[in-house]
Amino acid sequence: MANEVAKTANKKDKKPNLFARIGRFFKDVVGELKKLTWPTGKELAKYTATVLAFIVLFAVVIGVLDFLFGQGFTLLGSLAGKSGDSTALADAFLGMI
Repeated sequence: MANEVAKTANKKDKKPNLFARIGRFFKDVVGELKKLTWPTGKELAKYTATVLAFIVLFAVVIGVLDFLFGQGFTLLGSLAGKSGDSTALADAFLGMI
């Protein structure tokens, strides 16, 4: 009697074979995909336009910052050769604006 209980417990602890587990996984995936609410064509176009607008906006912001930092470092590099001239930095900065 004790052996039968032990055998039954061992059978319950056994995992199904690999192919059965893979099949169940894909069955569950399909079941979850059926529960989704997909966006309409209008919503998808709106979301896509929003993403593209932010990409363009941030590209412009990064480009402007890159240009300004480049000009600033160029200005500092040109002033590095001048020593003792305290107004050179102010003049160069005002010339850039």
